[in-house]
Amino acid sequence: MAQDIELGLDTFGDVPVGADGKPMPQAQVLRNVVEEAVLADAVGVDAIGLGEHHRDDFAISSPEVILGAIAGRTKRIKLGSAVTVLSSDDPVRLFQRFSTLDAVSNGRAEVTLGRGSFSESYPLFGYDMNDYEQLFEEKLDLFTRLIREPKVTWKGETRAPLKQQRVYPPLSPAGLKTWIGVGGSPESVVRAVRHDLPMILAIIGGAPQRFLPFVDLYKRAYEQIGGDPKPLGVHSPGHVAATDAQARDEAFPAYKRLHDRIGRERGWPALTRADFDREVDHGSMYVGSPETVARKIAATAKALGLGRFDMKYSVGPLEHAALMRSIELYGTKVMPMVRDLLAG
Repeated sequence: MAQDIELGLDTFGDVPVGADGKPMPQAQVLRNVVEEAVLADAVGVDAIGLGEHHRDDFAISSPEVILGAIAGRTKRIKLGSAVTVLSSDDPVRLFQRFSTLDAVSNGRAEVTLGRGSFSESYPLFGYDMNDYEQLFEEKLDLFTRLIREPKVTWKGETRAPLKQQRVYPPLSPAGLKTWIGVGGSPESVVRAVRHDLPMILAIIGGAPQRFLPFVDLYKRAYEQIGGDPKPLGVHSPGHVAATDAQARDEAFPAYKRLHDRIGRERGWPALTRADFDREVDHGSMYVGSPETVARKIAATAKALGLGRFDMKYSVGPLEHAALMRSIELYGTKVMPMVRDLLAG
């Protein structure tokens, strides 16, 4: 039996350097993201995800606003976040923003909830990192009630309680597809099962197969509660070009800028070309010709039993033209090959 899979694209709106050697204005990056999503819809990509950040190297801080602009220019592509930092947001307002997006897009909205891999949003919105765990646990509990119950009664310590509260606009009977973003901890896997939500693994380094224990834990946890596992997804970086050499040569400088910028903040060594090539050959970088990328996606999908694969196509601050070529090849070449490989 063929393995059914949705194939999407993600971006954080990585800010490239312009011809003048200065970072491109974030306003232009955001307009480019809209054009990239319109192209993705045109070439048949299943979903587009925009990740929330609050930094000068990523332009997207309000995914829902940009997704609303994309909704007005597209017909079928699913519109999601990759990821929404729930811990520093208000679950009620978040629900309203995505229920509104779902309404104006005719049921195409999705949300991926996470705690974020950066800390900037916590002081920005007045939250204490010492409350990291409690904020996410309580807000996730409230959000899952909001997407499932027409009237919500809830009490916690991180915000005011609700009593038989209706929140508007309501969702359609189809509801709102809500994913839990997991970075690689068993606790996060169990949390996804406890709330009965599909899980998407952020695999940004190392062999994808090393996440098999988390997939097994996810399935075992569902067996213990007597439920059916929800779909599993993976989010990983990649770039598609006409040949393997071209894809690597385009992606490496951009990925190095991204890696080394974050590395200076976190104490990582600078990325070498050998490190990059090793990750492309054996790790979680989907960089190459359409054939190479398709084979690698299909292998990961088979190994982990995926129902969704999202490639972060902005593999660092690549120029808009290269991103557009990558998107076109992903939709017209990579996706059909992946589905043929999984059917075989």
